[in-house]
Amino acid sequence: MNFALIMFLLLVVTGTVWLLDYLFFAKRRAADQREPWWVEYPKSFFPVILVVFLLRSFLVEPFKIPSGSMLPTLLVGDFILVNKYTYGIRLPVVNVKIVDVNQPQRGEVMVFRYPVNPSLDYIKRVVGLPGDQVVYRNKRLTINGSEVEVKRAGEFNYVEGGLSFVSTQRFDENLGGHPHAILVQPDVPSVHLSGVGNFPNRENCAYNDEGFSCKVPPGHYFMMGDNRDSSSDSRYWGFVPEQNIVGKAFLIWWNFDELKRIGRIIE
Repeated sequence: MNFALIMFLLLVVTGTVWLLDYLFFAKRRAADQREPWWVEYPKSFFPVILVVFLLRSFLVEPFKIPSGSMLPTLLVGDFILVNKYTYGIRLPVVNVKIVDVNQPQRGEVMVFRYPVNPSLDYIKRVVGLPGDQVVYRNKRLTINGSEVEVKRAGEFNYVEGGLSFVSTQRFDENLGGHPHAILVQPDVPSVHLSGVGNFPNRENCAYNDEGFSCKVPPGHYFMMGDNRDSSSDSRYWGFVPEQNIVGKAFLIWWNFDELKRIGRIIE
């Protein structure tokens, strides 16, 4: 469901009724005559819809985390806020950038439109910038020839899908000045070759049983989940084009199950 499009259509309808009433209908009503319902309700909702539309289009937009691909940084059920202007001001609905502000940086957590189905929003961590050579072999990440340092930080266990118990190793990683934790399952391959699709610029990547190497094309980004072995990301469906960017995730504002997470900054 394209919520932005629905909001835009509601804004157009209620705004049109408000304008027509201001220009024509109100002048023809008697001073003591009540507004008809089809005028009263749109006029009441129009300012509310306008404020919400402007806020979520240009300032911040709320999202709910539906999966564990970003564990342990983001939990299933986290409600987060996404900064809509830090990567540039974009026209609502069509998502066309009209003002440049900043470019995504390596290590930031970004929301974007899923390249395979742009009606879906995905959230992952920026691993590769345009022009980067990203290599991930034997669970070790290398960018432009430099291996990203990690430090063992114990175990992390969680339940997946309500039934499956998953035991992982937790590591501390610092990517582009953004310290965060990642999860790794030693017995799981670095990439499931059977799941790799035939995505645009697929020729920029080379896969084998140990992992992969990808050259990020201009205007694109390589994304990976912090839960490295339980994430559908750029390894499988390819690069994220610049026009698919939605914004930068920066705050957890609610979680019904873990209230202590409220107000936590997303690193």
